Amino acid sequence: MRAKLTLLRALVLGTVGGVLATGCQTYDFEPVEPLAISQTTETRDIRARNAKPNLMMLVDTSGSMTLPVDENRRDSAGTYVCRRGGTATGEICGASESFPCDTTTSPANPAGRCPTRWTSLQVAMNSFLTSSGSIARFGLATYPDLKADTVYKCGGTAGITVGLPTTDSDDDTTLKDKATEVNGKLLAIKNASSSAADQKPQGGTPTNESLRYMLTLPELKTDARSNFVLLLTDGLPNCNDEFPTPYPNAGCSCTLGNLSGTSLCSYDPYDKLGCLDKTGSVAAVKALKDANIQTIVIGFGAELATGAGTDVLNAMAQEGGFSRTCTVNADCGTGDTCDSASGRCGRRFYQAANADELVAALRKISETIQDANPCLVTFDAGQAPTSQELVVVYVNGERLSSGADTWSLTSEGLRFTGATCDRINASTSANPVKIEVRAVQRR
Repeated sequence: MRAKLTLLRALVLGTVGGVLATGCQTYDFEPVEPLAISQTTETRDIRARNAKPNLMMLVDTSGSMTLPVDENRRDSAGTYVCRRGGTATGEICGASESFPCDTTTSPANPAGRCPTRWTSLQVAMNSFLTSSGSIARFGLATYPDLKADTVYKCGGTAGITVGLPTTDSDDDTTLKDKATEVNGKLLAIKNASSSAADQKPQGGTPTNESLRYMLTLPELKTDARSNFVLLLTDGLPNCNDEFPTPYPNAGCSCTLGNLSGTSLCSYDPYDKLGCLDKTGSVAAVKALKDANIQTIVIGFGAELATGAGTDVLNAMAQEGGFSRTCTVNADCGTGDTCDSASGRCGRRFYQAANADELVAALRKISETIQDANPCLVTFDAGQAPTSQELVVVYVNGERLSSGADTWSLTSEGLRFTGATCDRINASTSANPVKIEVRAVQRR
C-alpha cells in the first residue's frame, strides 16, 4: 500500500526514496521534497506579580537644550517670538547666554512665550511623573557633569542626582515619593539664569561616557527585577576625549558648526571633543544590554526626524533592546513607516518634537515596560510556528501538551489558559515561573 508522510514524520525522516520492510508488510513511501527548517527557543522567567522595574533616567542638560522647540514660532500678531527683533531673519534665542529665550508663561501661553527644549521637557516630565510615578522605581542622573569638567564642560555623568529606592519595597507611596523627588530636581534646573550658582543646561553631550557610568551602578545589576536606562537627549553625542580619528580626519564629523567660516573642530581640544561620537555611544548601549540593562532612547527636537541625529539614535535604540514595534504604518506616527518583516518602525527610537509628544512617548513606554499579559508569549516577526504540532512547551521543566488547561497557539502567539495561566498569574519575584517554548518553522 502507499501512504504519504505527515509533516512531522517528514521532518524526522527527510527524503525517503526506498522501501522500508517490517515483518511481512512492505511500505513504499512516495519521495518528498526536502524541507528547509529552523528551530527557535524562547525562554523567559515570568513574574506576573512582578517587581516594578528599575528605571534610571539619564537626561541631557547640554547647552542646546536652551534652544527653542520651534525657532519660527509666531504670536497672533505675526511676531517671531524666538528671534531677535521679532523678524524671520533675526538671531535665534538660546544659542548664547546673552540672549535667552523668553519662557514666561501666561494664560495665553501656558507653555511659555517661546518654549525651549528644556522647559518643554520640564512640562512633560512634570505631567508624567505626577500621574505615573508608581509604574517604576525612578532614579535620575544628568549630563554633562560640570563639576567633572569646569573648563570645557564636557564631563560625563560621574554621580547620581536621585538614587533608586534603597529598599525592595514596590508600594505606590514609596515609588510616588521617589518620582516626586526626581521631578523636583528637574524643575530646579533653570532654563537661563544670571547666577553662577544656579544649575542650567550648558556644555556638550558626553553620551558615551555617561552611559558607561550607568554600567557601574550595582543597583541596575539585579536579577530580581527588570532594569532600564531611559536616555532623553536632544542631539548628537560628542565630548569623547579619546576619539580615535580627530579633526580634520574624515572620520570626524564635527558637531560644533563654524566660526567666521572656520570649523570649531579645528581648535584643540575640540578636534576630538567636537566629533560625532556615534561608534562609542552605540558600543556603550550594547555593553549595557549585554549586562541585561535595556536602554530606551527618546530624541527630543524636530530636527531629529532626519539626518545624522536619526542615524545615531536609531543605532542606539536598536542595540539597546527597546526598538519601537509596529504592525502598520499608523503605529509609527507621522513621517515614519513600519517594516513588516521586522515588526519595527523605521525610526527605532521615540521622537518628541514638543512637550505633548514627549508626554505621549513616555506614556507609551510606561505601557510597554509593564507585562500586561503574562499568559501570552509572542514571537518576533517571521519566527512564529506555522502549526501547533511544531511547538513544544515546558513550564518549570515539565513538558505540557496543548489543551484547555494548558496552552494553545493563536494568531497573537502562544497563549496559556486555565490552571496553567492561574499558576503564571500567581508567580512572584521570589517564585517565578520558567517557560521554555521550542518552535520549528519552515525557512
